[in-house]
Amino acid sequence: MAYRSFDPASDLPAFSRRSLFRSGAALSAGAALATLPFGRQLLAHDVAESWPNVAALAEKYLSEGKVANLFLTFGWGQDDHAHTVGGGTLSLGGSTPVDENSLYRIYSQTKPITGIATMMLIEDGVLSLDMPLHEVLPAYREMMVQTEYDGAITPDNLEPAILPITIRQLLTHTAGLGYGIVQKGPIAKAYEEEGLIPGQVSRLPIPGLGNAKPVESLELFADRLAQLPLVLQPGTKWSYSVATDLLGRVIEVAGGMPFDTFLQQRLFDPCGMESTFFTVPASEVARLTDNYGILQGTPLPIDPAGISIYLDEPAFPFGGAGLVCSPKDYDRFQRMLLGYGMIDGTRVMSEEAVRVGTSNILPKTASVEGTWVEGQGFGAGGRVVGRSFGWGGAAGTLGSVDFDLGLRTGLFTQYMPTEAYPMREEFLAAYEADLEGLRLAKAA
Repeated sequence: MAYRSFDPASDLPAFSRRSLFRSGAALSAGAALATLPFGRQLLAHDVAESWPNVAALAEKYLSEGKVANLFLTFGWGQDDHAHTVGGGTLSLGGSTPVDENSLYRIYSQTKPITGIATMMLIEDGVLSLDMPLHEVLPAYREMMVQTEYDGAITPDNLEPAILPITIRQLLTHTAGLGYGIVQKGPIAKAYEEEGLIPGQVSRLPIPGLGNAKPVESLELFADRLAQLPLVLQPGTKWSYSVATDLLGRVIEVAGGMPFDTFLQQRLFDPCGMESTFFTVPASEVARLTDNYGILQGTPLPIDPAGISIYLDEPAFPFGGAGLVCSPKDYDRFQRMLLGYGMIDGTRVMSEEAVRVGTSNILPKTASVEGTWVEGQGFGAGGRVVGRSFGWGGAAGTLGSVDFDLGLRTGLFTQYMPTEAYPMREEFLAAYEADLEGLRLAKAA
């Protein structure tokens, strides 16, 4: 199915930064599958026969032209590569097929990477989970809090924070910070006016995204954020936030080097992640996917690879939504986690740091009632369900590691907003159906 051309100034009236960036559920296996005795799987790279429901779902979306690509990865234990299902092309109507080295905007799937990087500094002893943030960033010593959630930014609606923000709270979205893509009150406008915009979509003038520019550095981002009130008392409730972006500044202060340099030296290089970027090099544009906005069921290109905003250096490295990554690289990150800090004989981080970071570290005082993670846990930047850990991205991607199954899983596609299609729900249902089939086959 071909896609029509469009005028970005008039064809996307329903789009908003909130809807484009909203991130959905992370992948997790059902509780009934928690003890499956899987071993090494097929040697063939494409394993559609082992995942028939997932393969059928990918074929459905691809054949109907709803997405340019739907590429899924399944890696077992420490197998040195992930097996794949699905496919497609870098762009609708294009001829270059996607593969494990194609580049995807992973948006909020950046958050677990930043969270795990924070765990490295906890392992180093320069941070601790319950360390007050103001010990690293003094501007956060005395914070004010809205008494009415997401209400007015006026003296009669503000009170002092009862407790200090902690590193644990930043990792788990319980610090009381807001998010321009979540808040609907004056705090959202204040974030925009102050340039507290930790993400990017397109260089095209898409209505609803606004014209505000992000501040020029992580230092300025952190300083300006500290001047605005919190939307909740620290440690009281889970609320999706800019906390992971603020952790980027924490990492560069505590780690003694720029945030992106820390990620490269401490995580990407040791893990062998050679295709993970905040800025896509000109030499790699040929493997970058196009990103699409879905308008009334029709995919429209909002960030074509050739003119992608990801070819430019960002205002600052967005620790909550800034990375472009290949399926192969994200699988290597997940494989390191499954190896409890080890990959290919290299110790990237300690086993304890992995175990803690991928477990439920929510503050005992924090409520999750009525939130995206109700009835679940949260670790260092990702959802925790049983022994699985992961999160999703705003352009439809998902990633999860299940320690009980020894399974690392990724879903890669490029469309926004994620709720335009029920793909995630359908994928989760297909995934669990196929796992049940594998369990029965194993028992036979």
